[in-house]
Amino acid sequence: MLKKICILFFALAVAGFAQDDNDSYEDEAAPNTAAYTAANDDDEEAQSSARSSRAADRAKRAEFEKDQKLDEFANNIRRRDWLKDRLIFELGAGSRQPVMGETGIGMGFGFGAEYITRWHLGLYGAFGFIPSGDDPDFSDYKLEGGTGWKVGLNYYLFPKNPLHLGLSVSYGTVYYDHDITANEDNDFTRELLMTTGFQFDVLITYLTNEWYYLQFAIGMYYAPNAYDDSHKKDVTGKTISRVIDSDGISKFGLVFGITIGFALPEFFPDATEIRRREREKKYQDD
Repeated sequence: MLKKICILFFALAVAGFAQDDNDSYEDEAAPNTAAYTAANDDDEEAQSSARSSRAADRAKRAEFEKDQKLDEFANNIRRRDWLKDRLIFELGAGSRQPVMGETGIGMGFGFGAEYITRWHLGLYGAFGFIPSGDDPDFSDYKLEGGTGWKVGLNYYLFPKNPLHLGLSVSYGTVYYDHDITANEDNDFTRELLMTTGFQFDVLITYLTNEWYYLQFAIGMYYAPNAYDDSHKKDVTGKTISRVIDSDGISKFGLVFGITIGFALPEFFPDATEIRRREREKKYQDD
């Protein structure tokens, strides 16, 4: 009987120790489980945020690619006419800005403006200066300076290309020379002689939708009054040339010039160009 009682107490003691160990394990596992759950929640939140960010990036990228395609389309449409409704402010030297000549450095320096209509017909005007200075041919003489001008019409071809071939007709100061006789009363200065007439040029022009503008021109002039402008009668009544060339200023001559400019954006843009500018502005702001 005593043996059975001892066995019963031993079994109860073992069961008590086992229950204490189980409770201790559960108490230790509970905080670990809570921490694990919190970590999982944080990971899921981070993953969700990353997925949302990637989705937003993909959406933004898709919108950008869509707008880029629309931009390319708009640019292709725009390329049908680089020239339409453009106002250009110009600086240059030579025949179109505004005159070439025989003496001194042989050309004037000037500025002007041109407006190209949607029909590729440009109206332009230029005003410039012929510099004064020492005569390179006669060291004791000086050359008189002056001003010249020119107005004209230009017609441009190949509007889809950055390089445009053009034809021009203009009227104004076309050539100059200096009197061979120096004026003693004016510090031995040779008088400037200019002649007006018509000028016909072939133009090679670089112009896109950007601001920069470059133009080369070569052509010829016709000055109907060149003979009268460069001849005079001497004391004997004989007509003589006032310039070094005994024939005076020629009625016909070859001329050339170069012009650079600042081109404003197209006036009166169509709907396609307006959308292109809006997209460009939007991404610049971003």
